[in-house]
This record gives sequence, structure tokens and C-alpha cells, in this order.
Amino acid sequence: VVVVRCDDDGNVDVDDITAKVAEHGDRLAALMVTYPSTHGVFETRITEICGLVHAQGGQVYLDGANLNALVGLAGPGEFGADVIKIEAPGSGDPLRSWRLQLDGTSVWWQVQSRNKRSLSLDLRQADAQEIVRKLATEADILIENFLPGAMKRWQLDYETHLSKRYPRLIHCSISGFGTDGPMGGLPGYDAVLQAQCGLMSVNGDPSSGNTRIGLPVVDYLTGYNALVGILMAVHERHQTGKGQKVETTLFDTALSWLVPHAANWFRSGLTPQLMGSAHPNIALYDKFKCQDGEIFLAILNEGQFQRFCMALDLEDIAQDPRFASNELRVLHRQDLRPLIESSLNRHAKQQLCAELMQNGVPCGPVNSVPEALEQPHAQARGTVISQDDYRGIASPIKLSRSIAEPVCAPPAFAQDSDRILMELGYTKNEIDAFKASGVVVTPKPVSQ
Repeated sequence: VVVVRCDDDGNVDVDDITAKVAEHGDRLAALMVTYPSTHGVFETRITEICGLVHAQGGQVYLDGANLNALVGLAGPGEFGADVIKIEAPGSGDPLRSWRLQLDGTSVWWQVQSRNKRSLSLDLRQADAQEIVRKLATEADILIENFLPGAMKRWQLDYETHLSKRYPRLIHCSISGFGTDGPMGGLPGYDAVLQAQCGLMSVNGDPSSGNTRIGLPVVDYLTGYNALVGILMAVHERHQTGKGQKVETTLFDTALSWLVPHAANWFRSGLTPQLMGSAHPNIALYDKFKCQDGEIFLAILNEGQFQRFCMALDLEDIAQDPRFASNELRVLHRQDLRPLIESSLNRHAKQQLCAELMQNGVPCGPVNSVPEALEQPHAQARGTVISQDDYRGIASPIKLSRSIAEPVCAPPAFAQDSDRILMELGYTKNEIDAFKASGVVVTPKPVSQ
């Protein structure tokens, strides 16, 4: 991993980066660039650098390159919120250029950015800072994930400026490590926090070794924690009329995921070990081979265990004293597994799981992504949405009276800048002046 830190003006030695990428070749896992904005010489060659790293099979992490702030009404855009995404000058959010692109646009960007509006500002300039303040006048919530200290440099921090000018505003700050402690102010990334906070140490099996969870669980759960904090602050504001600051960090979130491993360590003093898909405190709670794949059994009590044994004609196992309780099954799990799988391998996974579930035995087939998205229940729940050329996962939230609005495709870079500024009361002449000075960025169709 090559780490490069820019100066306060966002400048970096691009030739030095290029040389380092070439030097490490296919051993390069990631290039991490920390800088306050996308201005400076770095921006002019970001596409070139991304291409060099991607060619080696690595990834580029651009910390601070996007404000990634949502200024608008509380709640997802599909339920009526006006969500405005403020992007940095240049090519905007780095997600736009990530690999696996469709029609020149990152698939990841399309997943993350529907039902939002895009405005690009150079927040180092006073006029851009004032635009954010005008947005805050009508906003319920401001969310930002800059490195700690960036908002204060721009006179947009909650404590000194926003809380006094907008007492009802809720300001949510999301960062890697927070502002205090030995790592306060440093950038954080999902996989790095999975490693540092012990998640990888309990994911995988002895043959695979410590393994990254194959989803950005720390990123997502940090976002959900932010949502919960925001809703708590909104509820408290109904009582007091005052907003407050909400803070979530990847570090705190990752540590909170150590369930039940932290509790086990607190109690026993024993370091949790790799167990594959098994649960350290429960058996049968693991994946098992069957005729055409694998299923996952989640048997949590004696009634479920007895029903499972009856459904598969395993009366001998049900009566075996080694397996008479969960505690004993955990102790003898290595003896139990081959006995279970010798019966399961006569059954197809989908039909077996359907029958077991009907008999009150919690289980599920280990599906691929296509199998998961195409299963009948996903279709019945309307999980996959299609509109024009867009396909994606529907919001998992369903409200009885508030119906989700039709999907609005992810915005092109800075496509809504003029409209948003006019809504704030700026004239065409003022908007043109902002563009000329670089305060507001003109859309660049080539970047999409």
C-alpha cells in the first residue's frame, strides 16, 4: 500500500506517484492519497494515475476528494427528501471513475447515488462556503465525511459557526477515527478497519487464514449508525427545538461488530479463533454440504434440533447423549458434522430448505448473487427495481402511508448546479461569476 499525502493546497508530485506505481508493479494493493480537495496539479492527471494503478490490479483511495455531503430534508430521496450532494471540482466523487463501468459511468456510483441532486463547489473559496450556509438555512440535516478539521478551516464547523447561525440544524460527521485519541484525524477505510478492529481475525477458517468480509460492512453499518443518531437528534429536536452534532466513526462501528467475540473474550480471556461459518456458542449453526451445494442451518433450541432430526429420519442422532443439549453439541461438533452431512448429501438444497422451513427449522440455501436476486421471494417483495435503463436494489424500508417515489437516475456531475443556485436566490449573472472564478463548477459531460 502506497500512501501519499498532499500539501494544504491539494498539490502532490504526480511524477513521484507514477514512479512508485511502476516500481511496485503487480505487488501494489492500493494507492491512498490524502488531500483537502481535488484542486491542484493532481486533479489534471487523476484519470492517468487511476489507470496505472488499475492496470496493476490495485485500487485508488482518494480521501477528502469529495465532500460526500447530503444537505437536505431528513430521509432517503425515494421518500420525498431533497438530497443535494456537494461534489469537489474536477471529476467529482471518485466513485464515478471506479472500475466496472456501464456506459462510461461506474456501476458503484449508480448504486449509491440515485434520487440525489449534484452541485460542485470549491469549498476553499469564501463564496462557496457562503453557498453552503445558504443551503443550511433551509436544511434539516448536513452530513459530511471530511477529515476532522476540514470543516473548521472552511468556517463551516458545527461548534464555532453552524450551531450559532442555525440552531435547529443537525450536523452529522462521519470519519475514520474521530477527532481525539492517538489516531484522531487520520483517514479510515472499510477493509483497513476490518483488519485493525479484529473482524478479519474471526472471518475465514484455518485454511484460508484471516479474511476480509466480502462486503463493505463497516462503511454501511457506520452509515446506519449515523442514521440512527440523526433520528435520535430529530426526535430530541421535537422536544427542545434545537439541533445537535452527531458523530459516528468507522473505528467505533467496527469494534461494536465484535459480537459475541468481545463478550467471550471479556469472560474467558481466550482469544477468539477462526471458525469458518460456525458460531462459537451454538451448534448446529453452520453451513453444511448437500447434494448440489450448501445450506446454512441456524438451530438455536432443542425443539428445532428435534424437528430437524425427525425431518431427516435421524432419530439415532436425536437420542445420542453426546448431542442432548446445545452445550454438548458445541463440545462434540466435529463428531456431529459428518453424521449430518451423510444425510444431507441425498437432498437438493432448494427443496430441502423449503421443506425444513415449513417444519420450523431455520435454514437457507447458500445462494450466489444471481440466485439471491432471482429467487421468487425477492421478486414478490419487489426487491429489484427497473426503470428505463436503471436496475438496482429497492429500499429495504417500507412505510404504510409514505410510498417510495419513482427512481430518479444518478445525476451527472454538477448537473443541478444552476437550478440549486437559482433556488437559493442567485441571479444568472452571479452564477456566471461563480463559474468564472471556479467557485461553482460547470458540468463536464466527458467525466460521466
